[in-house]
Amino acid sequence: MPRQKNNMNTQNSVIEEMFKNGTHYGYSKSRRHPSTSQYVFATKNGVDIINIEKTADLFEKAIAKVTELAQTGKTILFVGTKAEARQQIIETALALNMPYVSERWVGGTLTNFPEIKKRITKLLDLRDQKEKGGLDKYTKKERLLIDREMDDMTKNFQGLTGITRTPDAMFVIDPKKEHIAVTEAHKMNLPVISLMNTDCNVKHSQFPIIANDASISSITFFLSQIKSAYNKGNTGEKK
Repeated sequence: MPRQKNNMNTQNSVIEEMFKNGTHYGYSKSRRHPSTSQYVFATKNGVDIINIEKTADLFEKAIAKVTELAQTGKTILFVGTKAEARQQIIETALALNMPYVSERWVGGTLTNFPEIKKRITKLLDLRDQKEKGGLDKYTKKERLLIDREMDDMTKNFQGLTGITRTPDAMFVIDPKKEHIAVTEAHKMNLPVISLMNTDCNVKHSQFPIIANDASISSITFFLSQIKSAYNKGNTGEKK
């Protein structure tokens, strides 16, 4: 009984924090995807209010998956390119030493990883040459073009420069917006953990978290919990 009571207290605490961070705000009813209807508590002034007790149950399953991934030293690719998510995605991934995509998903990032890896290698090589003065042999115009190419590659691949193989799982904010990334993850049989609002299809993620995916406070809350869960489960050994 005491253990059950502690679990209930923990869940109540999580629900309280979720409420404080506005995770219960969905989108307008007109934007609702039918698959999320069971997670909608009510509709007020045309806006869906998410049942965060049900969200807490979903989140518990997502946290369990993250913990499992951590215990076996697996790599999670963090994806979130919408303005509200970008900085939080970067900070969380860097804190966990994980890859991330925060600007634009380049088609083939997962399904054609060898080609993407070549472009990353090229970026790192150009950076190395620039630091050592190896680009001085080019004309001013040529160096300008190389710098522009490096800027573009940095924007697209900065968060992927540390990986040598495809990741083991994906955490994505707003799978509707990141549908290309999610589709590639499915093709590669990677488990997808998603923070998604009421306009998304629940079936597009093995571990959906139905909650506000459009506010910084909500996104920050969930990412902080994910980070904490991975750190607690991490054995410190990548496999």
